[in-house]
This record gives sequence, C-alpha cells and structure tokens, in this order.
Amino acid sequence: MAERLSWVPSNIDTGLPSAARLYDYLLGGGHNFAADRALAEKFLVAQPNARTIARLNRAFLRRAVLHLVDAGVRQFLDLGSGIPTVGNVHEIAQKAAPESRVVYVDYEDVAVAHSRMILEHDDQSAVLQEDMTDPHAVLAGVRKTGLIDFSEPVGVLTVGVFHFVPPERDPAGVVAVYRDAVVPGSYLALSQFTADLQPEEMAGIVAVMKNSANPMFPRGHAEIAALFEGFDLVEPGVVPLPLWRPEDGAVDEDADRAGIFAGVGRKT
Repeated sequence: MAERLSWVPSNIDTGLPSAARLYDYLLGGGHNFAADRALAEKFLVAQPNARTIARLNRAFLRRAVLHLVDAGVRQFLDLGSGIPTVGNVHEIAQKAAPESRVVYVDYEDVAVAHSRMILEHDDQSAVLQEDMTDPHAVLAGVRKTGLIDFSEPVGVLTVGVFHFVPPERDPAGVVAVYRDAVVPGSYLALSQFTADLQPEEMAGIVAVMKNSANPMFPRGHAEIAALFEGFDLVEPGVVPLPLWRPEDGAVDEDADRAGIFAGVGRKT
C-alpha cells in the first residue's frame, strides 16, 4: 500500500520515486517513501559512495553560499532546490548576513510543499513551483515575489540538478537565459555528475535512473565548464566536489571518487 502521511500533498503518487526524495534519503532525511528508498538502494549498488557524494555536494552548497555572501551577494535564486534539509540556503545566508533573501525553485510537489511549510514565517524567502528548464516562467515568477532585485547582484545556484537536464532541453541555453537576466557581479554556482571520474559507477547510475521519472545525463569536464560561458570562473575552477575551496585547506576524501564536478563563476 502506498504511504500517505499528513505532510504529503493529496495529489502525490507515493509509489512513483523522485530524484528529490532519493537525494533526501541519501542525506538521511525523512521526506521519502518506500519507492524512493528502493530506487536509492539500487543507486547505492551502482555507486556505493553515493551517501558520501550527497554529503559532499551539500557541503559544496554551503561553501559556495558563504563565498557569495563574502563577495557581497545578498539575494539568491536556488534552482532545483529539492527537499529542504539541514543547511538550507536561507539558513546559511541569513546566519552570515541577516538581510539575505532567497527564492527556491522546484517542480517536485513534496519539495515545494515542505519548503512552503518551512518558510511560512520567513518573509525574506519564498518557493516557486516551476521547472528550472523554463527560465522565462521562473524569472517571471521570481519577479512577482518581490524578493529579488535584478538591478543588484544575484547568486544563481544549481547544485546537483543539471544532470537531470537532457541535451534536447539545451542546458547551455537555459543557463544563458539566467545569466542574461542578472547584472555583472552576479554569480553562478553549479555542480553535476560526470563520467570522467568513475565511468563504471556512473554507467551503473545512468542504468538505474533510466526508467525513473528523472533519468540522468552525466557530462564531461569540458561540457560542464562550458555552462559557465559569460562567467569568470572563481579559483580553483571546475573541480571535483571536495577540491572546491575546502574549509580547512585539507581534503580527506579521494577526489576521484567524488563523482561530481563543481564550480562557481562571476559575471563580469
């Protein structure tokens, strides 16, 4: 029998797994269902390091947001934000700079419902239910919130989601619309799975996700770097997750097992 909990929107098919809830499970969250956990276990067979990768990706998000805050950014657009867990963008940014404003964007019903619940009393943050690959609709919705002033720098975040964008949706074109909507001094933080680091494991992940609602499309280093066209990459460039500005200056993980490249760029 499909699960039905008080926080689950009535229109949700809990028997259909989603990538957002799979990621929630890998991070140790509680907003996932049996179908998500079953898919996640197959994911873990293909990539035994998946829980560590999920944690490293979340840690990159934190470091990227703090870097942007240090650079003076006070407004953030989090694309494909997923199910909120510990260390949400608004928590990180507002702790460092209380005036920070955040708009989350996701199309997954549970992610949006839970985000709305968390943000109910936060007038500096909002969530939109939109598909990030329709940037014009997203930007129109963002403008309606009144939270983002596009005449000031914006931190655009797309962390751990672009591997779900198929080639036919023109990933570079999608990024370009967001890039053109923000002023110089804005930033793009992006991470996505690659086959460059662990090709066999990545092939297994692609096979697991192929028939799910969220098939995956890993990209090579050059393809990921090309998504930053129009941005100047912040040092150290596009690198495996744990190598992007580790907080203590030391990396205790095997970078080649990170599975994901990450980078941050500044629009000039």
